[in-house]
Amino acid sequence: MIVRGMYSNPPNHGARTVSTILNNDEFKNEWINTLKLMTDRIKAMRKALRENLEKLGTIGTWNHITDQTGMFSYTGLSASHVEYLRNKYHIYMLRSGRINICGLNTNNINYVAEAITDTLLNVSK
Repeated sequence: MIVRGMYSNPPNHGARTVSTILNNDEFKNEWINTLKLMTDRIKAMRKALRENLEKLGTIGTWNHITDQTGMFSYTGLSASHVEYLRNKYHIYMLRSGRINICGLNTNNINYVAEAITDTLLNVSK
């Protein structure tokens, strides 16, 4: 029954790490500032993607990109759109059209927007 203790009890390393951070003002402030930086970056990438799509006159409405929150966004693209993006542009997302916003940056945001625009012009749903 030595194994039982290893698998039946949840690990406490994560809990101890969180406790250490939240119970130390310096660590907690650093954590909060880091979260804010990450949140602001995700919001900026959402905004940039939407603005690029709208500037290019991409078919459809794109307000849902900035209305959603979090690391992922449902683009509204179909499975055939996703396949085209993967094969032609090497842009990867789930077949549902869900894209990881954290994978976007100032160096690739225009490329992604242009690829989506091309896809919607050339691939039927």
